Amino acid sequence: MPKLEDLTDRVERLLLRHDELKRTNVLLCEQLEAIGRERDSLRSRLSAARGRIDALLERLPREVSVGGAPARPGDSDPTERAA
Repeated sequence: MPKLEDLTDRVERLLLRHDELKRTNVLLCEQLEAIGRERDSLRSRLSAARGRIDALLERLPREVSVGGAPARPGDSDPTERAA
């Protein structure tokens, strides 16, 4: 049968460990909140960037031909005559 002193030591160690785990949990919760805020900020920035890219894409002409090549695969050159 364990001695009372042994039980007392074990309980004290458990209490210390409990306090350590509580402190660790608080730190982890703070980190999680910070990461969540960062994620939200990045999502917002991504959404804004997508909006800017979409606006720029809307300003581009629909069909562009470079060097006489068709604008899209399968398109014919508008300067060629149909045979």
